[in-house]
Amino acid sequence: MFQPFEYREGVLYCEGVELSKIADHAATPCYVYSARAILDRFHSYDQGLFGIPHRVCYAVKANSNLSLLNMLAQAGAGFDIVSGGELHRVLKAGGDPGKVVFSGVGKTREEIDSALQLGIHSFNCESEAEIALISSLASRLGKTASIALRVNPDVDAATHPYISTGLKEHKFGIDIAEVEGVYQRAAALPGISLDGVSCHIGSQLLDPAPLLEAATKMLALVGRLRAKGIAIKELDLGGGLGVPYHAGDPRPDVDTFLRKIRQLVDGHNLFLMFEPGRSVVAEAGALVSRVLYRKKNGEKEFVIIDASMTELIRPALYEAHHEILPLRKSKFGTVVANIVGPVCESGDFLAENREVANVLPGDLIAIMTAGAYGFAMASNYNSRVRPCEILVEGDTWRVIRQRETLDDLIRGEEL
Repeated sequence: MFQPFEYREGVLYCEGVELSKIADHAATPCYVYSARAILDRFHSYDQGLFGIPHRVCYAVKANSNLSLLNMLAQAGAGFDIVSGGELHRVLKAGGDPGKVVFSGVGKTREEIDSALQLGIHSFNCESEAEIALISSLASRLGKTASIALRVNPDVDAATHPYISTGLKEHKFGIDIAEVEGVYQRAAALPGISLDGVSCHIGSQLLDPAPLLEAATKMLALVGRLRAKGIAIKELDLGGGLGVPYHAGDPRPDVDTFLRKIRQLVDGHNLFLMFEPGRSVVAEAGALVSRVLYRKKNGEKEFVIIDASMTELIRPALYEAHHEILPLRKSKFGTVVANIVGPVCESGDFLAENREVANVLPGDLIAIMTAGAYGFAMASNYNSRVRPCEILVEGDTWRVIRQRETLDDLIRGEEL
């Protein structure tokens, strides 16, 4: 598997570009992505399912930059969306609405109506009320909407509780114990076609065993539904495979996982869909930042940088770990410190009590594995402008999102 970031003679590169040169020209903080790594990881899914009917739908919520979406669309990707805004992005990026799956627990009337008129592939429905609304809107337009019910298979994803979605107490999906009755009632509604079953039990799974357990339960459900006359044609197994955020974490083997999935679905005559997001873009991205100050309070060391929780909220929100590397290997050893940003919150940290390079003011660092849920969750808190985004392609790079300006912060406001 292609590794997009590596040291060459003590200098950190992304593909063929020295990261410090990007930082000097584009300023910091900035997000830097490797085009080759994104395509490499997308193709690992697509090629792993070669020979069986399938579609890999990239989960737009992980990173929705138009250039990345366009690159994936040209590679043949479909798209998994969770809002009308994400659908708008996919279309602007040249995506095919016929390859779009609309997921999400709270779709609005306006979003559903727009998706129907654009002719998306299908809806993953999460309640009977949503099914009834889609039926009504599709009938009014004289269309037939393809739908799958998102099933909650009551499988523990063994991940962070904020990103676990497959247990009974979660807001997502329909309880597997109740879903057959829902399918039978929905079969009587006009304007919809009950084509599929869907599940997504959570993300950042380093062990694919829960996904295989969920797939087994879903295939048994397909058999029961077909026996009752509901002709299921599609199986959507969501996303969820994780990435190694800690150095030394296990890496899920996509090829091995998909081989086991193929063995499970063999003979079931199903069109298979997957919706990876994090595992496509996370390792392809890094947040580059400059050290502003060094500070010591008592025995506590602080490295204050120009990136913060507004650029990358995962450490503050999930206590998530991201490796932090100097762009030039330090000659001064290491130090145990908190890496913190300028935001006026004690929760504004990128790392706590971490052994890191003994960097000095003016030095550059890279916060790794930041391509997923980094910029996508960025904010303007403390009236901070959001950073620029850079795409590296071989030995060239280009800006794919301009850094916001101070005027961008107040656009739309009135005195």
